[in-house]
Amino acid sequence: GAVAAGGGRSGTAADWGGFEDNMQGGGSAVIDMENMDDTSGSSFEDMGEMHQRMKEEEEEEEAEGEAGAAEEEDGEFLGMKGLRGQLGRQVADQMWQVGKRQASRAFSLYANIDILRPYFDVEPVQVRTRLLESMIPVKMINFPQKIAGELYGPLMLVFTLVAILLHGMKTSDTIIREGTLMGTAIGTCFGYWLGVSSFIYFLAYLCNAQITMVQMLSLLGYGLFGHCITLFVTYNIHFHSLFYVFWLGVGGLSTLRMVAVLVSRTVGHTQRLILCGTLAALHMLFLLYLHFAYHKVVEGILDTLEGPNMPPFQRVARDIPVVSNAVLNTTAKAVALTL
Repeated sequence: GAVAAGGGRSGTAADWGGFEDNMQGGGSAVIDMENMDDTSGSSFEDMGEMHQRMKEEEEEEEAEGEAGAAEEEDGEFLGMKGLRGQLGRQVADQMWQVGKRQASRAFSLYANIDILRPYFDVEPVQVRTRLLESMIPVKMINFPQKIAGELYGPLMLVFTLVAILLHGMKTSDTIIREGTLMGTAIGTCFGYWLGVSSFIYFLAYLCNAQITMVQMLSLLGYGLFGHCITLFVTYNIHFHSLFYVFWLGVGGLSTLRMVAVLVSRTVGHTQRLILCGTLAALHMLFLLYLHFAYHKVVEGILDTLEGPNMPPFQRVARDIPVVSNAVLNTTAKAVALTL
């Protein structure tokens, strides 16, 4: 019996020993359970998060629906106020977009300046040569004459003409009722340069002349060199005969230079007559206008010499005897009292 009991205990011990070995040595079942717990726990957490998110979305939708209903009620209650609020927001958005575009254009302005750089990239020696050539007409009709495609020289000549015109206005005491002397001079010179260049370019397009707008601006700008010389001399030396000599000589040479260039670039006698006659008339009449509109020194000097100075001399001559008689009477009275 004891043996059997011992054998039974040993059998059970062997069985439980295997289980204990599994529990102590082999932790695979425990690790698997832990892994399963982890996965199951994470899945439960995910389900909880999803459920929570669904609840939040439903609450947000309900809140938006309530807000929309409130806005509709407010719009119905307020009437035009709700519409004005929407229009105000739209106008504010448009203003923001417009301001953003203008700011971007301002920042990209430096990139656009490179477009104008070739027209002002010129050496001073070349400008001096072109100034001299603008006074020398060349008779060459068989093929087009070359025109400098730069704007530095013409722009400087226009500014020089503005300075000379200001000098003439100040010396002749010209009165400008609307505006200032500087604004009038700049408007006159730049208006002529840009306006006449555009008009002659339009005529050249109608007459099939081979010239571009930049070349026309350059040609007319260098043509103002004769005007600058004529006005500078005649504003300082006040003789009408000298002005007419310079008008026909210097102004005529610069006009003939431009006419010769346009003749070489135009085909057809009628087209040449219309184009060159219009340019010559405008250029010569502009010089006459600048002289007689802002140069009144000679007339003013003649008026002051002839008219206004004569009456004061006469009045002074008449007043001298009266003063002498009064002095004699007072002296006679004083002598009689002393005696």
